[in-house]
Amino acid sequence: MNILAVTSCPSGVANTFMAAESLEMAAKERGWEIKVETQGALGIDNVISEQDISQADVVILTNNVKIQNEDRFLDMIVVRISVSEAIRNADKVMDDMMSLLAVSI
Repeated sequence: MNILAVTSCPSGVANTFMAAESLEMAAKERGWEIKVETQGALGIDNVISEQDISQADVVILTNNVKIQNEDRFLDMIVVRISVSEAIRNADKVMDDMMSLLAVSI
């Protein structure tokens, strides 16, 4: 499984990065690849490339604030979650995402 994610929160500080870390840990525990772009108060870090997009199975976007350059993911399976859900329930997010992918295949 190859996952892309973009995390962002209204203040663009701690929760953005806590969500990224939680998603990374949950994916890696399952042996999945994940790349998380953070869109925080200081700008965009770990930018997702066209190559990353071409190799991804699914994209996770936090929906607390508008994600910049979201149109990159138009033809992809996108899962939208809150930042707090990513922080508190990353394992459940991964399980729910697998269920969604199984249905869409």
